Amino acid sequence: MRRLPEDVGEKILDEVENLAQEPDPSRHVKKLHGGSATPFYSLRVGTYRAILNIHDDVLMIVVIEVGHRSKVYRKF
Repeated sequence: MRRLPEDVGEKILDEVENLAQEPDPSRHVKKLHGGSATPFYSLRVGTYRAILNIHDDVLMIVVIEVGHRSKVYRKF
């Protein structure tokens, strides 16, 4: 988050906080395809993406990676 422009970082934090207030947060993000046991989700904020892991049983959202859409998906 420190490498991002300050306004972008604030928008991403706001969006994650709003997502945490939703009764079913996985409906508001895009599920990423892959072979991992726990699914990853992508939260779109302008041209940036936050890669998330959502644990419904304890209502916890873990931000794994944040970056520009052109580079962030390469790790997953």
